[in-house]
Amino acid sequence: MLQILRPRASPVVLHAARLPFNVAPRYRSASTLAEDVRSDSTFRIPLIDFTAYKQATSLSEKRRIADDIVNGFKEVGFVYLTGHDIIASETIDRVFKKSAEFFRLPDETKGKLAWDDPRANRGYVKVGRERVSESSMSPAEIAALRTKAPDTKESMEIGREDHPMFRNKWPQENEAPEFRQTMLHFFQTCHDLHTMVMRSIALGLDLPEQFFDKKIDRQDHNLRLLSYPPIRTSLLAGDGQARAGAHSDYGTLTLLFQDSVGGLEVQNPHTKHYQPASPIPGTIVINAGDLLARWSNDVLRSTLHRVVAPPAQKISATEGMTPARQSIAFFCNPNFDAAIESLPTCTSASNPSKYPTVTTEQYIVGRLAATYS
Repeated sequence: MLQILRPRASPVVLHAARLPFNVAPRYRSASTLAEDVRSDSTFRIPLIDFTAYKQATSLSEKRRIADDIVNGFKEVGFVYLTGHDIIASETIDRVFKKSAEFFRLPDETKGKLAWDDPRANRGYVKVGRERVSESSMSPAEIAALRTKAPDTKESMEIGREDHPMFRNKWPQENEAPEFRQTMLHFFQTCHDLHTMVMRSIALGLDLPEQFFDKKIDRQDHNLRLLSYPPIRTSLLAGDGQARAGAHSDYGTLTLLFQDSVGGLEVQNPHTKHYQPASPIPGTIVINAGDLLARWSNDVLRSTLHRVVAPPAQKISATEGMTPARQSIAFFCNPNFDAAIESLPTCTSASNPSKYPTVTTEQYIVGRLAATYS
């Protein structure tokens, strides 16, 4: 598979010939996205340049990009976004560097910051404690799956810093210099991008552009730093084993930053087969979560995805070792007290609301409580 380096500070020009087979730039017009995703051989994740939305001088110009984004979430549930200058490449590089430094800390040091409350959703999660899952699975099914095939990753969970009840769990400054300030700056820039993308989604769903602004402004988000340590291939050979099992995300959007190792796979909603979502320089992978799907009455898709092991390096005649992998996920959420009910433009007499009203907190805390041991 084509190996693509993580974005650097220099600008990247995206040529169609260099893109992974399952990605299409916005200018592709030979067939529609809806047609292409019905076959694994033509399945693609749309690549959208957000520059035109940010620089637009009229609502009609914004609407063209908004329609592309909404169409990507309708048909695939995922898009690659480029032109996202709100988050500089230097900032992303620094976050990866500080994340790697954190995970190299002794287990005893990280263990003092252990995750312990699904309402807070803050702190360190050791390898094997989490088992991500599908929204349809029961707590008992998730517990059985966690025992059989826990996710082979560790993570650090960071929430908004000014929460009135819950506090982030930070390492000491002498243990991880500049870790805290780096992550707080990144948290804010991710929120700013989330706000702009949600404005484009509002336009694409025939809502006022600022429709979501007051429903997402408290920044009840979750920044997750992820480390996938090297692992012997024999440990990944069991039924259901994966670096991160098939799952959907909980909130509105997820902003995913990948390193060059790769391993993310997206389920084709039509064939149910998984397709690679390879790293592309200068882009962020963005997918719709369960609450955005629910808000849109399933007009937008919360698509299953997973992380599989990349090709391993042979260490014996019968054994291999997968490379380490890093990624950073910013899980965007509505305000925790926001009432999530089907949007007026996504329902009709012939397509009534499928879901009862639920608050963000009720939904997310319930999912988190079932996810962790």
